[in-house]
Amino acid sequence: MKLSIIVIFYNMRREAQRTLYSLSRAYQRNVDGLDYEVIAIDNASAQPLDDDMVKTFGPNFRYHYCDTTSVSPVTAVNHGVALAQGDVVAVIVDGARMASPGLIAQSVAALALAPETFACGLAWHIGPDIQPRSIQHGYDQDVEDRLLDVVDWRRDGYQLFSISTIAPSSRNGFLGDLPPEVSWFCMSKVKFEALGGFNPAFKTPGGGLCNHEFRNRAATDPEITSVVILGEGVFHQAHGGAATGAMPNARPDRMFSEEYTRIVGKPFRADPPVKTLYAGEVTAMARPFLQL
Repeated sequence: MKLSIIVIFYNMRREAQRTLYSLSRAYQRNVDGLDYEVIAIDNASAQPLDDDMVKTFGPNFRYHYCDTTSVSPVTAVNHGVALAQGDVVAVIVDGARMASPGLIAQSVAALALAPETFACGLAWHIGPDIQPRSIQHGYDQDVEDRLLDVVDWRRDGYQLFSISTIAPSSRNGFLGDLPPEVSWFCMSKVKFEALGGFNPAFKTPGGGLCNHEFRNRAATDPEITSVVILGEGVFHQAHGGAATGAMPNARPDRMFSEEYTRIVGKPFRADPPVKTLYAGEVTAMARPFLQL
C-alpha cells in the first residue's frame, strides 16, 4: 500500500461525515490508480463514531476506537501511524478539517521531489472570519450547515475557498513560509517513526502545540525537504474545539505556550526549514490566496 491517512476524531459525529467524504474516492481527484487507506481514530469520544458509518465511504476506510483518558490526540496519532499499512503516512490531527479535492494526489506527487519530503497543506476556517472571532458574532454549527448548503462542495470541493477564511497559521498564503502549524502533512512512515512520532509529553486539550513541535523537528531534519502544496488545503468546521471554539476570555494560548516551554526548554518559534519547495496547481478559487 502506498499511503495511509490517519484522522483523529473527538466528539465529531457531525464533522466526521464531511471530513471522511472529502477523503473518499468519490470526492478526491486523480486517485484512481492510488492504493490508499483512511484510518479514522476515535480518541475516546463520549459519543463515538460508528464503524459501519466509517466504512460507507469505501472499502479502504478503517475505524479504531482509542481507549484512553487523555484529552490530547498525541497517543491516537502515534497509534494510528503504528496501524498504518502504507509506506507513506498523512496525518490530520483535528478531524474537523475537510480536504480539498487534489490534496491526496498532490501530496503523493510531492514525494518524488526529494528522497525525504515533508509535504504540508495550508489551512482555512469555514465562515466569514477565523472561527475564534466569528463565533463571537453568532457563527455556529447551524449557520455553517446552511453555508455549506449554499455551495456545491461535494461536486467541486474547490468552492470551499469561496466561503472560508485563511487560518492564522497560513496567513501568508501559498507562497509564504512553511506554516508554523501543519494541519495536514504527508511523509514516509519510516521517517515519522525515526523522528520519534508526536511527543507524548503534550497532554493539554487538543494536544496544545504538539503539531508545532513535530513540525519543527521535521522541518529542521537535514535529510528532509519541506514542500508547501499549492492550491490545496484543509477547511476547519466549527465544533467547539479547544482553541478554535474558545471565547477570548477562555483562550488556552498561555497554557499551550507554557506547556511547550516546559517540554522543549524554550518558547515556541517556527524554525526555518532546511529546504523548502513549492509544488502543485492553483485553481481559480484558490488563486486569491497565492500570496497575502
